[in-house]
Parts: sequence; C-alpha cells; structure tokens
Amino acid sequence: MSRLAVVTVARGRRDHLAAQRTTLALSERTPDVRVVVSMGDPEITGADVVHLDVAPGEALPVGAARNLAAATALDRGAETLVFLDVDCLVGPATLAAYEVAVDDRPDMVWCGPVSYLRAEDRPYPLTALGTLHDPHPARPAPEPGTREAGDDWELFWSLSFALSADAWTRAGGFDEAYVGYGAEDTDLGQRFRAIGLGLGWVGDAPAYHQHHPVSDPPVEHVADIVRNGRLFADRWGWWPMAGWLEALAERGLVERDAAGDWHEVTQ
Repeated sequence: MSRLAVVTVARGRRDHLAAQRTTLALSERTPDVRVVVSMGDPEITGADVVHLDVAPGEALPVGAARNLAAATALDRGAETLVFLDVDCLVGPATLAAYEVAVDDRPDMVWCGPVSYLRAEDRPYPLTALGTLHDPHPARPAPEPGTREAGDDWELFWSLSFALSADAWTRAGGFDEAYVGYGAEDTDLGQRFRAIGLGLGWVGDAPAYHQHHPVSDPPVEHVADIVRNGRLFADRWGWWPMAGWLEALAERGLVERDAAGDWHEVTQ
C-alpha cells in the first residue's frame, strides 16, 4: 500500500468540512495523511489544518491553497494524493479504489463520479450515501468495479481526483496566476495532458457533492471568469467556460469582439 493523503482547501463551509471528515473516518481505507488548508478562515481548526493568509476582500487563491496542501502532504511522506473539494463526501470504498487505480497506473490521473445532492436530501445519510448515487450526466460514470480511460481533458474537474506524487510533481501543480473563480482546474488538465499523463475514471470512487446555493450562470463572478478565461486563452489558444460566457452574454454582462476575445461589459 502507498502512503495516501487526502487534501482539501476551504473558506467557510465548516459544516460541509465536518461532514467530509466524518465520511473519511468511516472509510474502509482511511487517509495516512490529511491536510486542510484554510484560506483566511481562522474558525477552521484542527490538527490537520494549515492556514494561508488571505486579506479581506482578496480573491481566493484556490490554486495556491491546493498547491500548499499538496506540498504539505508530500512533506509528510504522501505517495498518492487525493484531492477533494470541501463540498464533497466520499463513499466507503472511494479512497481504496483511488489507491488501487493509482498503484496500477501511476501514469494516469483518476477521477470518480460525482453526485450532486439536493437540499431536500438533508440531513445526508453519511453511512448510506450510495442510496443517493446519481452521477452528474456531463462526466463519465463507469459501473462499479470498472474503470474507463478517456482523452477529453476538458472533462477533468478538481472536485475529486487522485494521482501519484510523481505525476503531481512533474505537472507542477496548479498555476497560481489563476485567482478567484474559474479555469484553474481546466488549466491543470491541460498541464497534465501536456506532459503525457492519461485521464481515467473509476466507478468505485464516488463523491457526493453537498448542496449549497449557486448562481447559474455565476453572475457574481463575471470579472474572475473573464480574467481567468483570458489568461487560459493566452496560454492554450482557446477560451474555457464557453457555456457560462454565452449565458453571461445573453444577460448583457460580457461581449465578444471580432477577434473572438471576451470582455466584461462596463455600465
């Protein structure tokens, strides 16, 4: 067995983090290393917490926080890294399935199916989350006991994924130039692709995303989406978050110029 770490970053959502910790404790394979990076939230506490200073009103440095979490885990001897969004709960077999997949194919990045839980499902049955299994239809969801390889890195998302310490180190982690909302995980997927890693999906590694209010499209994050999208486009030659940008354009919040670049509409 490898030395397995679970890393999470958080600001607020302390009830979600507590529920995640419960499911990790209930896991058939518990983490050898656990790291939570608090992004400027002093109320997130515990032996597993590392604090990252974030000034009031500053855009959240999600990539930098995840890099710090991974670096801390590696310093503590981690050989397999499992990244979990603070909203994600794990099934009892999730960590074990990720560990086996990474051990078998350390040249791949592995993702599990994510089910979005409804507000009316609360309180969530933490010992029986499989009863709420309903994977997001936009991502592969292999049957239990199976894995699936893919090559569409646009489908990669950072809610729940696992990889070897070596793969993480070779990729260089998240690009910390992305701050605030959007594109940092799409960029990471392209970095994985660029160094020749494969993308895979593990049917036995489900995660369950706890409900929280969202805007669709995320109108409160227009400036972040345009800024991060432009950074991505400059590096990779195409704009990510196309669906959100089109929806924001319909609301008159962004517009596209003749060269194909998006801009925030100033009032």
